[in-house]
Amino acid sequence: QVQLVESGGGSVQTGDSLRVSCATPGRILSEHVMGWFRQAPGKEREFVSASSWSGSMSYYAESVKGRFTISRDSAKNTLYLQMNSLKPEDTAVYYCAADRSARRTYTEGRYYQRGLYYYWGQGTQVTVSS
Repeated sequence: QVQLVESGGGSVQTGDSLRVSCATPGRILSEHVMGWFRQAPGKEREFVSASSWSGSMSYYAESVKGRFTISRDSAKNTLYLQMNSLKPEDTAVYYCAADRSARRTYTEGRYYQRGLYYYWGQGTQVTVSS
């Protein structure tokens, strides 16, 4: 059973920074596509960012491009999402996710699709107040 465990959420002010983390089994972090999604109250879960299995490519939703950065620390078996210049509209539960098959490469559009991801964490709440 693959477990992804998010942490690091919290309540911050507009313009602040926050880093959320996702603890993963080592083989998942090193061999799988990893992504971050978020879900605000009453809204669909939406794509935020993804990293190809090798870590060589990163993808971002337009709404977070230039403000958020996805990264991996293989020594700590942890995926990160560094969030800067936070806005109230970033308020959501943030989920990390991984695809099912190891060492797979996809066309760019697939990385943005929720259906690509098979393993999911339980989420961590991020609240940004104005």
